[in-house]
Amino acid sequence: MHTIPLSEAPCVREPRHAPVAHLVRGGVTEGVHYGSVVVLDATGDAVFRLGDPEAAFYPRSALKPLQAVAMVRAGLPLEGDLLSLAAASHSGEERHLDGTRRILRLAGLSEDRLRNVPDLPFDPAVRDTWVREGRGPSRLAQNCSGKHAAMLYTCVLNDWSLDDYLDPAHPLQQAVADTVQDLTGQRIAHVTVDGCGAPLFAVSLHGLARAVARITTAAPGTPEARVADAMRAHPEMVSGADRDVAALMRAVPGLLAKDGFEGVQVAALPDGRAVAVKIADGANRARIPVAAAALVRAGVDPALLTGFAGETVLGGGEPVGRVRPVAELGEIPEPACA
Repeated sequence: MHTIPLSEAPCVREPRHAPVAHLVRGGVTEGVHYGSVVVLDATGDAVFRLGDPEAAFYPRSALKPLQAVAMVRAGLPLEGDLLSLAAASHSGEERHLDGTRRILRLAGLSEDRLRNVPDLPFDPAVRDTWVREGRGPSRLAQNCSGKHAAMLYTCVLNDWSLDDYLDPAHPLQQAVADTVQDLTGQRIAHVTVDGCGAPLFAVSLHGLARAVARITTAAPGTPEARVADAMRAHPEMVSGADRDVAALMRAVPGLLAKDGFEGVQVAALPDGRAVAVKIADGANRARIPVAAAALVRAGVDPALLTGFAGETVLGGGEPVGRVRPVAELGEIPEPACA
């Protein structure tokens, strides 16, 4: 049963994005990143909008916390680091590969039952080592393998078929779709296939922020709270030891954060304040500084976010500028010199 009434699906249209970040070199704006931003207060009201947060879009891997909630609702018993891995876009570190193997062992399955797309590890340093060792693309190394292993385990527990677990008509994916609609409070606008092969559901940026806020404010012991607790306790499993998403969760107490390909970032605090960002051109360099500025808009202490002020622009090997959120969002203070 839905706890909030479902609204209609967001409109599928060309998004009316607005400038959200500038690439400034030597005091001159060299480039402009367009996108959309929404900030929710603790009551769930949108207190700041920029661009088009109501248009349908694909959250990509930012949808994984919702997928994990759906699996826990369906009986997935994972906790701690393994539940965090079920919601991860991991770097391919040994901890991630080992965790995926552990989930598969719990399910009584081998790696060849995974149906995600074989790939090299996501983290560049891990990938370089992998290649030097003569290893090729692998389903285990692909950044969504933890989610796929958890999907298979959920199917085993429910006596659902395994070979077609990625079919949108499969009971598992129907359960995921129901959970996405429940948590976002809106009907799904469109269904396609994500890069890893799993069904991907189009919602609005506003709906995504609402969903993650509901996950962070859920009562202790609920599937939502279990997922939030696991991700916050094990941020290195959600992404990787050196990834910005893990650093953001370590920097802001109680924050739940998840990124997605094509410039998507969502984050929510335990009291329900939440932000969601979509960078129109998918540029990763604009995602974190825009999200950090949005978190300041949501009331997070700017001093906690000085490490996320934006990528430095170099000229002749020396800093000559930075990627900066637009003035309407506000500035993140840069770290003090050591």
